[in-house]
Amino acid sequence: MAQQEEGRDGRAWLWMLAGAAIIGSNGLMVRFAETPATISAFYRMLFAGLMLAAVLTVRGGWRPLPRQVWWWCAAAAAAFAADLWLWHRSILLVGPGLATLLANAQVFFMALAGMVLFGERVGLRFASGIALAFFGLYLMLGGDWDSLPPQYRWGVWAGLGTGLCYALYNLSLRRAQGEARAGAAAGARAPIEQVLAVIALLCAVLLGMAGLAEGSSFVIPSWQSLGWLLLLAGLGHCLSWVLISRAMAHLKVAVVGLLLLLQPIVAFLLDLVVLEITVEPRAWVGLALTLAGIFLASLRGRSRLPGPAA
Repeated sequence: MAQQEEGRDGRAWLWMLAGAAIIGSNGLMVRFAETPATISAFYRMLFAGLMLAAVLTVRGGWRPLPRQVWWWCAAAAAAFAADLWLWHRSILLVGPGLATLLANAQVFFMALAGMVLFGERVGLRFASGIALAFFGLYLMLGGDWDSLPPQYRWGVWAGLGTGLCYALYNLSLRRAQGEARAGAAAGARAPIEQVLAVIALLCAVLLGMAGLAEGSSFVIPSWQSLGWLLLLAGLGHCLSWVLISRAMAHLKVAVVGLLLLLQPIVAFLLDLVVLEITVEPRAWVGLALTLAGIFLASLRGRSRLPGPAA
């Protein structure tokens, strides 16, 4: 029995590391797709929704969804559409590494939501995490905000906005999952893949409307761009979510929070190796402090497991 538990924990570690590493490469895939920010987000969710729907159809897993689930799926889709709209712009303006790190601010917004909505206490650990993270971010940005180009500053704010929207997505998704599980009493429990497929397709509709309003072209410029968009949907969205969701059920919250920090680390390393971005020594110190702050703030109890960022 103990050996079985160790085996499951070992697989869970591998699932979590693989899922986090894949998400860490999402920003680079967005960059390589060479499509406008809204359009890459639209195709990511459209392709991901269709892939999940195809798998469910083959398995015969579609179930009727109660009205409450539809409402919460719509709320989650709206939050994630805003998340991707902001994050894909942040990637193009400040780079995949910093944009991914900023999106992890969702840890702080989730904690604040717990305080406001559920009456949870925010203690010294959380406050210390915020202080560390923002001091680290200050170092990473060079310590002189006013000297940064306006577009770069907008990219930083877009990255932080991504964290806020992602926290709202997490809250809505969990409520949708809870309502779907409640439907099991009536014999209509829907698998999580169905909830994710519905959210992805609704999200694609919203992003498509945003693209039309912006006057963006939906033409995919090349077969290479199509390949990157398919990888972004299949690996960066579907596979990473499946791996991380499976792993979370077998790992302690502290371990989950620690392993998820692989996302921004992978994103930064890819910036250095693939995009050949130069990073000053103080920025490395800032990265370490920000990651430590995020991890410290994420140690809040099993009921508020952090989710993967974008």
